[in-house]
Order: sequence, then structure tokens, then C-alpha cells
Amino acid sequence: MQQGIMELMWRSSHVSGANVHYVEALYEQYLDNPDAVPDEWRKYFDQLPRPEGSASHDVPLSPIRDQFYELGRQRRTTQVASATDSDESKKQVKVLQLINAYRFRGHQKANIDPLGLRSPTPVPDLDLSFHQLSKADLDTEFQTGSFFLGLDKAPLKDIVEALDQTYCRSVGCEIMHIVDTEEKRWLQQRFESVRSAPTFSHDVRKHVLERLTAAEGLENYLASKYPGTKRFGLEGGEAFIPMMDELIQRGGGYGVKEMVIGMAHRGRLNLLVNILGKNPSELIDEFDGKKVIERGSGDVKYHQGFSSNVMTPGGEVHLALAFNPSHLEIVSPVVEGSVRARQDRRDDHEGIKVLPINIHGDAAFAGQGVVMETFQMSQTRAYKTGGTVHIVINNQVGFTTSHPLDARSTEYCTDIAKMVQAPIFHVNGDDADAVLHVTQVALDYRQQFKRDVVIDLVCYRRRGHNEADEPSGTQPMMYSKIKEHPSARTLYAQRLVEQGVLSEDDVKAMVETYRDDLMAGNHVANALVQQPNTSLFVDWRPYLGHEWTGAADTGVAMKRLQRLAAKMCEIPDRIEVQRQVVKIYEDRRKMQAGGLGLNWGFAETLAYATLLDEGHPVRLTGQDVGRGTFSHRHAVVHNQKDGSAYVPLQHMADGQPRFTIHDSFLSEEAVLAFEYGYSTTAPNDLVIWEAQFGDFFNGAQVVVDQFISSGETKWERLCGLTMLLPHGYEGQGPEHSSARLERFLQMCAEHNMQVCVPTTPAQIFHLLRRQVIRKLRKPLVVMSPKSLLRHKDATSTLDDLSEGSFEMVLADKGNLEATKVERVVLCAGKVYYDLANWRAENGRDDVAILRIEQLYPFPKEELLEAIKDYTNVTDIVWCQEEPLNQGAWYSSQHHMRAVADMLKDGLGGKLKFAGRPASAAPAAGYMSVHTEQQRQLVEDAFNL
Repeated sequence: MQQGIMELMWRSSHVSGANVHYVEALYEQYLDNPDAVPDEWRKYFDQLPRPEGSASHDVPLSPIRDQFYELGRQRRTTQVASATDSDESKKQVKVLQLINAYRFRGHQKANIDPLGLRSPTPVPDLDLSFHQLSKADLDTEFQTGSFFLGLDKAPLKDIVEALDQTYCRSVGCEIMHIVDTEEKRWLQQRFESVRSAPTFSHDVRKHVLERLTAAEGLENYLASKYPGTKRFGLEGGEAFIPMMDELIQRGGGYGVKEMVIGMAHRGRLNLLVNILGKNPSELIDEFDGKKVIERGSGDVKYHQGFSSNVMTPGGEVHLALAFNPSHLEIVSPVVEGSVRARQDRRDDHEGIKVLPINIHGDAAFAGQGVVMETFQMSQTRAYKTGGTVHIVINNQVGFTTSHPLDARSTEYCTDIAKMVQAPIFHVNGDDADAVLHVTQVALDYRQQFKRDVVIDLVCYRRRGHNEADEPSGTQPMMYSKIKEHPSARTLYAQRLVEQGVLSEDDVKAMVETYRDDLMAGNHVANALVQQPNTSLFVDWRPYLGHEWTGAADTGVAMKRLQRLAAKMCEIPDRIEVQRQVVKIYEDRRKMQAGGLGLNWGFAETLAYATLLDEGHPVRLTGQDVGRGTFSHRHAVVHNQKDGSAYVPLQHMADGQPRFTIHDSFLSEEAVLAFEYGYSTTAPNDLVIWEAQFGDFFNGAQVVVDQFISSGETKWERLCGLTMLLPHGYEGQGPEHSSARLERFLQMCAEHNMQVCVPTTPAQIFHLLRRQVIRKLRKPLVVMSPKSLLRHKDATSTLDDLSEGSFEMVLADKGNLEATKVERVVLCAGKVYYDLANWRAENGRDDVAILRIEQLYPFPKEELLEAIKDYTNVTDIVWCQEEPLNQGAWYSSQHHMRAVADMLKDGLGGKLKFAGRPASAAPAAGYMSVHTEQQRQLVEDAFNL
């Protein structure tokens, strides 16, 4: 056994030959205390053979230890000064610990602050004395272990100098929190092999200076032409422009075909002009206040998106800068959604061809919760995009002139990224060569490992939060330093001149050439393609210019409907289905055969099947969508034998479109923003987000406010996203009743979105189909039911699906005699069934009940058509379950009055309300209170 162990040891180069003395010392220390040796060695020793049932450090006479003792005995017979050897062995271990300390904590000593204001953190781990080493040991040679020095042994002074150059100069690496050894070793090699300072060619460095000149030149030009005007300039962070240029060019070399970029205000105009190729003359028009869109409200210039194509070593690349409001980080998950849609379109499952780049501010990165949510989704099945390159433009002062102690509780603004073990590269924004290096490593890491990576571009903000702000009032020390501090371009130009790369005249010529191009209105972005390859674009042309229409032919031929219904109910014999799910599918087969009324789950699922059959991909995500929060859907069947999942809708036909269905992680804001981004990039798809309960969308209100409700009018950005929000008063309390219908209706204007409250399975079938079959692309908000999912009266027939369409108003089906009707009750949603039951129980044939299934755009003509035959009506009542100050009443009553005024007696002024009294909470928390309120509002609808 001893011989086998020694062969095992000697097969590894780092424990052979000259290293054996060092390894023995490490092993002896390990036997005494495993925690005293570096992690890598502890793991190595743990894996060595040992007596069965014993831990290695518990075995005083193990064969391995015996062998080391024997080696030591033999050496003592041939060598002298064993005590000296022991001291050297101990010091060798300490040197390895010192190397590890630099890897862990060198970033805290690094020179990453251009202003030199960063308070140095005492790092005792980096002192020789901390490791029982001294200056007397500097000339002693030690093994370098895993440190990429290029030598197996080197004097301690050379090792320390190399460590200092690698980890404590212009780059501060945080990589040791990464668990994966391959990733960690790869990163160590990339930085240590070149001491974090590779040698770049003269041409590369000239190009970097040219991009720095462009970044500074645009800011200087705008500052002189529009002094004091808001532009959120990039001054102090100019290195961001060569960084982006390198990402794009290097990404193109990897075969990336599309890049989607998200960023907030600072530097956005510079990126638009110098990287994406927006014509400077267009930007000047915006500064001059000229209207640049034909319809809608428009938005300020530093919120606008843009797209273009640039040429790279790997061919043409399409760049898309996402539109972004002042909610800063909310654009991050939108970008991820847009990227995932593009990857799905290209069948790019690894994320090779489409790259997300998210650019952050330091304060927002640390402070906004959606950052955490976006990181959390990065490796999940529903939302992963193959890794994102994150860039933090770190002004070190936040969005106002706040103190770092007020901005976060962590050492760095980037510490949040450690939650997903993303490597973090802090880099001094004044060292353009270092910026270029970390940019290359970051992209290479993303392409190699398909995981997120963070570049912390530590810079400063030469002006205030905006150009009208005077920051020295609150940050006198910082801004006194900034006033005297030369720009990154100036520093880099001086360096290149000193090193003989360029002359002073060359530098001046760069400045003048850029200024001349800018003033002439020429494009100033490098490699801009003037006649782009349009196949790289998302083609929205078929969906443009369509006016609102509620009609669409959504019926499906009966034979095709039956065929698809049968197919979606097929489950292979190898799948052992849970007992209750067996019953659901048995019932669906009966529904398909016409032996049972169709319920909600069957009709909804059949809508997806028909859309897939017609070539439309379907994507459905949310918390519990596979089963459905209320167990109505069961689109995903779980094998009881092995836990595997089977999705019948993914097996409808060979070559069918994608049917994507995933339970989301417990997020609303990031997930809804992701689905918005996806839907704006996939016009042919049905994209659905379902809330677990409708009121949970509260956690994503900003997405509705900034994107879903207003994206078209601000940015001319179309979106066909569907939101399914379970809504209905079943006595489940304030947080599980209302999807806050009133909020959506309050935001409705200019036909910006659809708000619907379907009450039958046929209605949801046709509504979902209408959303895709029409070329019109508007967000759809569905107040979907809970109790109606299994309500005995909420059923439909196959004929309803085959021959019908979505009806915005459902007429009364009660076989009433029109001339006897004296009152019309208008309602929406589940309350209809309560009203219909009360009417039947009380024999009230003088009241008609009409359902308004689409509350916006309000169907005035359809409502008038449904009500006009009741010629003896004397009053009209709107009945809702929601309190008076909520629901549809305040936002929709003027529409109802307008229709009532069209009747012969002009009844608009007599419109009455029946519902719960005004309330600060959406619903009662006690079942007894709920029941009494529900009884009262139903009676009021008839007797008010």
C-alpha cells in the first residue's frame, strides 16, 4: 500500500522532486491541524488513501505518515542541519500562505482610486511579519506553488514584487469567493501570468487614446455649446468608451451577432454617439428641443434607446441600447429578457451569439433590490442568458453628493455580485491599459464559463449629479481634488508621448480631427455599418401602423380543435401520473369527446395548443404556472417514479414552435421586467406572466408604470405582453383578493393597453388567441378568476370555441322578456355568477345582467347594442365586489354614463353604484365580514 501511495504522490508534478521537502512539511502541519494549511493542500491531503473509517488527521500511524517518516530518516543519514530544514519548511508554508493572502485581500491595498481619496484598509495579512517572515528572508528562494510566476522557485522579494504588481496596482481582483476551482485557477492564471499588466501593441494603445479623445471631445463640445443643460456627462469616467469599444470588437471576434445594452443616464449620450453611431446632428436637434417622434409624449434624450450595426473581426454585430426611465436598474432584467428572446430565436441555447451588457451606477448597483433579483435569475432555466457583463461606472459619490457610509453597508458597491460568485474586477479608471486588460479578461471569462462577471470602473464625476448642480457644497474635499486632477485622456496621452508611442503633434491632431467631425455632423463611431444587414434586426414591420380593433377571427375548425385537444391530453405510459392529476386528464378527455362541459384549464390549454399549431411560440412563466396556483392548469406532469417532468404541449408535432413553461423564482419585479423585455423582442410569440395572486404585481408596479403602460407613447416601443392576474373576492383577505384593477384603469389612455375580465372558458380561449392572431400589439391585462376555475356554471362547449370569438360585452342569457326589464345591472368578473344565482333564487325577471368583459378600451358600441332592446329600463346599476374607491367605478363610470345617455330616456345621470363601502384595504380579513358585505352588495344591485 505504501508503494501505491508514493506513486500517487509522485505522479503530480507539484509534489515531486525538489518539492518533496516542502510537501512533507505541509503534510506534517496538516496532520497536526488540517486548518493550518491552505485550502488547496487540505483538499489534496483529504483525498489521499487512509485506513477505512478514519479521518486522515486522526491517524497517527497511517501508511502515508510512515512513508514520510521513512523519507525523513533516510535524508537525515545523508544531510545535515535537519533543524534548519524544519525552519525552512515552516517558512515555505508561510510563503504559500502569503501568496494566498494576496489573492484574497490584495484588492484592499490596490491603487484603484484615481483621486487617491479612498481610505486605505489596513491589511495585516499582506505584511511579512504576519506570516512570521522578515526582510532577512527576502533573498531566500522558496517554492512558488500554484502562483503563476513562471519559475518553480524564486527569491521571496521577487515573489512579493510579483504579487504586489498583480493584485495591488491598478487592478483589484476579487475572485477567491468563487467555489469552482477551474474558474478560480483560470482567473488566477490570466492575471498572475502578466502581473495584471500585459503589453499592448502601439496600434492598440493609439486606438485606446483615440477613443478617450472621442469621449472627452463630445463632453467638452456639449459643455461649451449647452452650458448648464442636463446631459449627465461622462467626465471623469471617459475610460468607459474604450472599454465598450473593446467589448464589442472582442465579442464580435467570438462570433457574437447581437449585443443588448442597458444603462442609466450617466454617459448614455456619449455611448450613443461614440459607440452606437448616433449622428451628432440628431443629438444637437434634441438639445435644441426639436420634436423627434410623430406620436406620443416622447421622452428626454438620456432615456432614449438606439440600435445600429458595427463591423468587428468576426463580422457584423447588431447593437441595441434599451430604452430606460429614471428607475435606473429596472432596465437590467428588461435587457436579460430581450437577450433571451433573441437567443431563443437563434436557437442559441448556450448564449454564444447574443450578449447582454448591463451598465450600472455605483449607488444604484448597491441600493436597488432588482439588482439582486436579476443576479438571482442568471442561472435559472427560465431566465439564464449565458452570463452578463456588468460594468459599474463608479463615481464614488452616488447619485447625489452623499457619503459612502450613507450609500451602503458593504465595503464595495459591487459586493452584491458575490451572491452568485461572480468575479469582480476593480480597476482604476485613469489607467487605460488596465481598463483594457480587465475588459478582455471579463469577456473571455463570460464566453468560457457562461456566467456573470463584474467590472468596477472606479472613476469620479467631474461635475455634479447634473450639469446645473454644484457638488462642492457637500463634497468640498473631493471636488477640490477633482478641479486639479487631469483627465484620463490627458494622463494617457502623456504616458504615450513619454514612451515614444506618439508625439505631441499626434495627440493634438486626434483632438482636432474629432472636433472637426463633430462640428461637421459626421458619424464619429468606429466601424459603423452604413448599410446594415437587416436580417440581424427584430422585424416589427408587420405589426406597425395598426389601429385599434376589438374584432379578430379566433374560431378554430371543429376537427382541428378535437385533434389538438386529444393530442394535448396524451401522456406516455412511462409517466406515472399522480392520482388527482389522472382525474384532471381523464376529465379533459371527456371534454374533448363532448361528454363534459369545458372548464377553464382545458380551454386555456387548448388555446395554447391551437397557437402552437399555427406557428406561434408560447412562453408562460410565474410562480406556480406549471400546475397553476389553484391547480387548474397542470400543463407540466410530474412522473411519480423519478420526479421527471413531461409537458404534453411540447410534444404536439415534430418541428413545432417552442412552448416554454417555467415556474419562476420568488420575484415579481425582475421577472415581469424580463418578460416585458422578451415580448418587445418576440412579436410573433404569446408571452405571459402569471401572478400567483393578482395583487402580487404590486412588487412589480414600476414595470407597469414605466414600461407596460407607457413604453409605446414614450419610446414608440410596441409590446404584446399578457399578464394573468388572479382576481376575485372569495374571503381570502386583503392580500389575496384584488389585482388592483383601479390602478391599471387609471393608467389607461390612448389605447395603450387592454384590461379584460373574462368570465367563461370560451372567453379566455378567444382572448388569448386574439392577442396573437391580430397584428395589433398591445399589452393585455387579464383579471383572471380563482373560484370560476371550477365553478359549475362557468363552462363552455367545443362549439363556443370553434365558432365564437371574444365578446367584449356578454349579453344576458337568462331568456328574459325585454319589455319586462326595468333595471340593468352592469358588472365584470366573478360577481356575475353571484348576481345570476340571487336573481334565480328570488325570481327577479325584471332585471337584466350584462357583463363587461373588456373594461379598456371601453366597448361603448357593444354595450349600447346589448342594452338598447330593454326599452322600459328606468335605472342602471354598476355592481362590483371591490370597495367604492377601488375597482372599475371611478375610472369607468363616465363611459357607462355616456352609453346610458344614448338611451331614449338619457339615463346617464341615474347610474347607481352597488359594492363595498370605501376602504383603505382591498378586502376584509374576516370571513364573516366578507360574507355579509358580499350578500349586501348583491342585494343592493337589485334593490338599491
